Amino acid sequence: MSWRDIWQGRPAAQNAAIGFPNNSRSFDPARRVVLFWGSNGALEAAFYIGEAALRRLHPDMPSDEAAMLAAFDSARDRINAVAAKVYDRGRKGVYELQDSDF
Repeated sequence: MSWRDIWQGRPAAQNAAIGFPNNSRSFDPARRVVLFWGSNGALEAAFYIGEAALRRLHPDMPSDEAAMLAAFDSARDRINAVAAKVYDRGRKGVYELQDSDF
């Protein structure tokens, strides 16, 4: 994409793949989601996955913070792959991974 495209407001092509070099994740108890981040060059994208989606990956998962973080960690590769597909659907500020994505 050229500066002219940017200046004229043309949408940017998402040709650079999102990566997940940072293994950090956190639990938001109010929303009952696990938050994590990806990077596309200089851009950072925030993602979250809720209890229903984690339960789809781990049906017997208890409903506490430690269990949700452990479920996330054990399925991280699959979650990152799905997150990359969700990211490719279009630019947003925050990306939600839903149970229907799995």
